Amino acid sequence: MPTNMDSRLAIVVVNYGSHRLLETNIAKVSAHTPEAAVIIVDNFSDAGEREAICRLADRQGWTLLTSSTNIGFGGGVNMGVSAAIECGAQRFLLLNPDASIGRKDLTALQDAVAADPKAMVSPRIFRTDGTVWFDGSDVYLDNGETRSTRRRNRTSGARLRPWLTGACLMISRELWELAGGFNEEYFLYWEDVDFSFRVVAAGGNLRVLKGASAIHDEGGTHLERSHQARAKSTLYYYYNVRNRLLFAALNLPPADVAKWRRTAIPAAYDILLRGGRRQFFRPAGAVLAAAQGTRDGWKLSKRPPGLGEESLHL
Repeated sequence: MPTNMDSRLAIVVVNYGSHRLLETNIAKVSAHTPEAAVIIVDNFSDAGEREAICRLADRQGWTLLTSSTNIGFGGGVNMGVSAAIECGAQRFLLLNPDASIGRKDLTALQDAVAADPKAMVSPRIFRTDGTVWFDGSDVYLDNGETRSTRRRNRTSGARLRPWLTGACLMISRELWELAGGFNEEYFLYWEDVDFSFRVVAAGGNLRVLKGASAIHDEGGTHLERSHQARAKSTLYYYYNVRNRLLFAALNLPPADVAKWRRTAIPAAYDILLRGGRRQFFRPAGAVLAAAQGTRDGWKLSKRPPGLGEESLHL
């Protein structure tokens, strides 16, 4: 029998320069789920944004945690979940500022996790035009490519593992603690792929709840708003390229790490293509970021196991 929402649910949102998205999206979610705690972690972007998010959180009755620097997505999620645990929350909805979910769909996610605390659950996520943004993804172990499960060739024999996006994700406190939270070394991107791997390694399972849906506003926080094209920010390119190789170093055997290293340059090119070909005429921006990400990813993938980020700077 479905449960009712209760105060043991916390909605954790990491913000960086996006108070208007919170006002548009998260305010709707908190309005229809007043019994859930809403915890906003604000990574510092500028004084004006900090002032605006403080006013918004106070007006909405949200718990606001502020960082004096930008500690990244994983660091922000960990901070927010830690605060939720201190408040007694037993289930956490991780939600991006550019995403929203209705009460019925949120209830379905919570019911699924309450019935199986070892399940980490995502809804299907749609763009505002009704097209699918996420309904499950795979990472291919032979080359590091990521694809929607809808593009999975079940007869190819490819080695792959599923993963769930951190844009809208429900997880129990039990499973969160078993998996150990997000790895903050990623800073941005691939931390949800890594976390999905560790959830499964900890005895959990991944599930896309086909009957539940959320909306992703593609005005997102890392698009270049000055461009009409699909161009993304330099942070998007740098960390996607870098963290692909970091993920391999942390999770895969040496033979697979070597394969991912050999495909680092074509992989960086494919990541750049996500923003359109026009960027190749602006090498000081996107292309340079991808090149730097490749360089730093190579350094990370060569380090001995157990060394942290500081090893890059020795």
